[in-house]
Amino acid sequence: MKNAPMAVDLDSFDHRILNVLATDGRITVTDLAKAVGLSKTPCQVRLRRLVQTGVIRGFRAVLDHSKTGHDHIAFTEVKLSDTRERALVEFSAAVQLIPEVEECHMIASSFDYLLKVRTSDIRRYRMVLGEKISSLPHVASTSTFVAMETVQENSS
Repeated sequence: MKNAPMAVDLDSFDHRILNVLATDGRITVTDLAKAVGLSKTPCQVRLRRLVQTGVIRGFRAVLDHSKTGHDHIAFTEVKLSDTRERALVEFSAAVQLIPEVEECHMIASSFDYLLKVRTSDIRRYRMVLGEKISSLPHVASTSTFVAMETVQENSS
């Protein structure tokens, strides 16, 4: 298992910067500095530190998946046939290579992983499940739950 990441010491200005960026990742440094009550240079230094320490992992566009034709979401429970460390590492590495898997979480439950899978429709999901997910190392069984409507979805 990977070692747990070290927490980064954040003060109130850092938290304000993160809150503003979570709402508007395209804000200029000048406007960000004004919004959090700092001058431009100290704000830039803090922003650079937040990126370098991995607190901010990246910047990206928030997509409207209904307009891209990829608004079908299924949650897939995956039970492994082997849960020793090597098997977990092999599964984790392989699942990251499937572009349709938007999220993968190890779960403390009667199954081992929960995947969020985004596709264009149920036919495409069925292909991803049958050809990709079921072929992942150590997969013993899967169970699918199809989302009928997304009420809230965070992009971070």
